[in-house]
Amino acid sequence: MPRQVFFYDPPERFVAGTVGEPGQRAFYLQASARGRITTVLLEKGQVAALAERVEELLDEVVRRSGGSTTVPALAPPEMMDSAPLDQPVDEEFRVGTMALAWDDSVQLLVVEAQAVVEGEEEAEETELFEDEENGPSLLRVRLSGAMARVFAKRALDLVSAGRPPCPFCSLPLDPEGHVCPRQNGYRR
Repeated sequence: MPRQVFFYDPPERFVAGTVGEPGQRAFYLQASARGRITTVLLEKGQVAALAERVEELLDEVVRRSGGSTTVPALAPPEMMDSAPLDQPVDEEFRVGTMALAWDDSVQLLVVEAQAVVEGEEEAEETELFEDEENGPSLLRVRLSGAMARVFAKRALDLVSAGRPPCPFCSLPLDPEGHVCPRQNGYRR
């Protein structure tokens, strides 16, 4: 089956978003440009890991450049995007593997999200940045430093906006409480 690559260079919008109520939310990455929208499904932990890694990578770019880079230290408030996901939310694929790279020649962050592959845990690691004719679908987005900071801030805010943690065991609390392992199974 030919590989489907969804490429945005640059996107007009690249965000993490959710559908559903806390505790029942589905997490998505969505890229859009010139009337085209690509939405991919992923896990909450993947969103958090991606956002944290984007922040770390951008901080390293700023540190190595001695401050002479176009990457801002913080997300520019005027670029913040709090709008919901574009409708309709039609997922192209479920994300399995993600990769990040900094293209120093053009000062852009490259984000790639590859579709889950059957038996992926047993498969050998493959290089995401290789363009194969056949293979799993791929979302590739190239972002400016400012747009990447905005993406990471929104994604981290989204992850932390979920259910509050239990003060005893740190597991998420449902509105009706939960069976807390630190309280010997008593409902909190």
